[in-house]
Amino acid sequence: MNLLRLSSFATERDLRLAIIEAGRICYESGLMHANFGNISMRSGVDRLVITPSGLCKGRLDPEDLLVMDFEGAIIKANSSRKHHYSSEAALHLEVYKQRDDIRAVIHAHPISATALTVAGEKFPIDVLYEVMEGVGPVPVTQFSKPSPQENALAIKDLIRGHHGILIRNHGVITYGRDLEEALNYLEQIESVAKIMLMAKVFGKVNQLPGDITSDLLKINKKTG
Repeated sequence: MNLLRLSSFATERDLRLAIIEAGRICYESGLMHANFGNISMRSGVDRLVITPSGLCKGRLDPEDLLVMDFEGAIIKANSSRKHHYSSEAALHLEVYKQRDDIRAVIHAHPISATALTVAGEKFPIDVLYEVMEGVGPVPVTQFSKPSPQENALAIKDLIRGHHGILIRNHGVITYGRDLEEALNYLEQIESVAKIMLMAKVFGKVNQLPGDITSDLLKINKKTG
């Protein structure tokens, strides 16, 4: 059973187990390090289950997770564990408020993708066929302070029409109809960033011809 492909009828317990599994995958594959990042899933119409602040996402228990409403209030938490949600929860909330079709959000600090923004580079849309057939264009935000208001404001105008956003000098946020889709987009973004890094080491980045790029972007827009 693939825990990451849950239907809209999944229970809260199912969501918790799926988030734990996604956290383990992200940690073991190097997409999340130490206690960085957050993972969430929509629960019903106006709630989400989300990872807590300050804990490694690869070593969580289902009981560690929090349930929040869309106003940012904690609905359910294990009182004995005294966990809090991160200021980065605002990123998740902004996506869910804007996109009714989204049921899962991942925010991570993968090394290569984050380094791309630190270097002032744009995400390359025209170097790999798979990018345009998959995650598609990935915008980069302006600089923002690490606060709930600034976090949400940084991505607010970029959410619609994209599957992921690079947050300048910070990390990445991806979202999808389930955790598998959100995780696939995250892996694709990091993979492209690694390839760009290696290509620059070898000396040259060759872009795809413009007509191919244009045709593939049209396909992405139809299927996205």
